[in-house]
Amino acid sequence: MLRTLKLVMRPQGIYNNRNIEILFIESKERNGYMLILQITWLLALAVLLSVMWIVVDTWRNGISPMPASKAVRLAVAGEVNRVPGYGTIIEAGSGWGTLGLDIVRQCPGKRLIGIENSILPLWCSRLLARIAARLPLSRNGQEPLQGRLRFTRGDIYRSSYADADMVLCYLFPGAMERLAAKFRQELPPGAVVISIFFALPDMQPVRTVTCRDTLRTKLYVYSF
Repeated sequence: MLRTLKLVMRPQGIYNNRNIEILFIESKERNGYMLILQITWLLALAVLLSVMWIVVDTWRNGISPMPASKAVRLAVAGEVNRVPGYGTIIEAGSGWGTLGLDIVRQCPGKRLIGIENSILPLWCSRLLARIAARLPLSRNGQEPLQGRLRFTRGDIYRSSYADADMVLCYLFPGAMERLAAKFRQELPPGAVVISIFFALPDMQPVRTVTCRDTLRTKLYVYSF
């Protein structure tokens, strides 16, 4: 009698263990699904806040942080290399940092300081600079990036340009109008200003360069 009872109870025990195992697996899957859902919502919220942040900065600054195309960056680097030797470049409105990074990569002896007041592009540009500084050099003889590229938060209309050998701008007409008088007052003799797309008012550029991009973007080069 006892032996028969054992034979009956053993399958029942196995069945219960399997149920528990199935419930455990379902619980893990449900928890994993909830975690993915929470992460998705957090990412969506982060994207929404980032977009709102950029919209507010665009409204405040009068322009959104627009990265320059590769063709434009190459053309600007070519103009920078026309000025021999070492020098300090200030990028007024450095945005996402792609232009500044290309300049220090392709222009030996040049040091660039990017000024940006929009938080999100500034964080991205600083991260980009840190990553680039840790990457191995792409070719022999290339100058390291450490100490040659820095992005700082500031107001381009209040920052000083007295120590700049060159200024890069990719702004808008209103900004160029406000900066023109400041450049005349602060830039040292012989300083060069390269403006992408928009010219300085009431000033004749020493050279105008047409880039090889789709928009045929123009660079306006000024000497002070």
